[in-house]
Amino acid sequence: MACSNTRSVSPFIQENVDFAKAQLGLAIDTIEASGKCLNPVTLNSKGEVYYCGYSDWRSGFFPGSIWYLYELTGDTTYLPLAKKYTAAIRKAENLTWHHDIGFIINCSFGNGLRLAPDTAYVNVMKQAARSLSTRFRPNAKIIQSWDVKGNSWQSERGWECPVIIDNMMNLELLFEATKLSGDSTFYQIAVDHADRTLAEHFRPDGSCYHVVDYSIETGEVRHKQTAQGYADESIWSRGQAWAIYGFTVCYRETKDRKYLDQALKTFELMKNHPKMPEDLIPYWDMDAPNIPNEPRDASSASCIASALYEISTYDVPKAASYKEYADRIMESLSAPAYRAKVGENGRFLLMHSVGSIPHNSEIDVPLNYADYYYLEALKRKKELENQTIK
Repeated sequence: MACSNTRSVSPFIQENVDFAKAQLGLAIDTIEASGKCLNPVTLNSKGEVYYCGYSDWRSGFFPGSIWYLYELTGDTTYLPLAKKYTAAIRKAENLTWHHDIGFIINCSFGNGLRLAPDTAYVNVMKQAARSLSTRFRPNAKIIQSWDVKGNSWQSERGWECPVIIDNMMNLELLFEATKLSGDSTFYQIAVDHADRTLAEHFRPDGSCYHVVDYSIETGEVRHKQTAQGYADESIWSRGQAWAIYGFTVCYRETKDRKYLDQALKTFELMKNHPKMPEDLIPYWDMDAPNIPNEPRDASSASCIASALYEISTYDVPKAASYKEYADRIMESLSAPAYRAKVGENGRFLLMHSVGSIPHNSEIDVPLNYADYYYLEALKRKKELENQTIK
């Protein structure tokens, strides 16, 4: 005779959810007291919270974090806040001058659609996908990341059509848009981009370049370089995290095993890297010259952990080992070395992330996307551990 029951939430998850509730609650208090929909991103050089506008690539992460807080707690007081902060960045649906509209819209409106279905959210997702699709370059079969014209920093590098590995994270919006609209064009663009990235971005050892520059006219590769890593041939950790996560999503949406195989290969490279720290929080670049005296990057770790929880649900050898590795990352991120004290760290959850050392920007600071993927990983861990027993 079969019976079922639901496991209780583990003390580890509950304690971290309670912490997030307290810390983000203080951030919310500041925002609500301002009378504006402020969007916290990081701390500036003066130690003050930096808030961004809707067109910033990071504008979707804080609204997304509030959606996850609502989901993790079941506390309905977060629902109107999540809706309000999401609505505040709606104009991003029409952005066509950079590729990060997927980050912006899917993390905010995408989670909103999942947790509080709304026809307006459907329309935003479809319009955002149309906007992102304008950046597709058919000869190269990729989505161009940045516009080079008028950007002296990129022009100096001789780029024509730069594509960064980060762009893999924007494909989920296109997959979702096909489901919502029935228009397979979005799906095909995502697959074309994933396939070209798979062919051009990776080295034989499984690591990926940050930037691949293409010819718009011929589609040929012109350069392989870095923008935020230590060197063109170095292993920039967050780039590896984007690759692991992005190709895991592509496998989920297409069931094409080659995508999952690449995610696994890139993860194995990071896992087995001789310079991977014992606590599994990567250095900002695994080839940086002053290891072990180089900054860590909690944002890379939280993104990898979230991806690994998903991978652990697939038909892969030793599937449980991916959850175990993610659990170890989460234990490190939740320890005092990385998790902030309530009321400190600008009311962000995690310390010690890196934006771009080559640009001398956001070095050893909190970043809202580190917090977002930490909460997503916590949610996925909770779901895995709270499944119904039959």
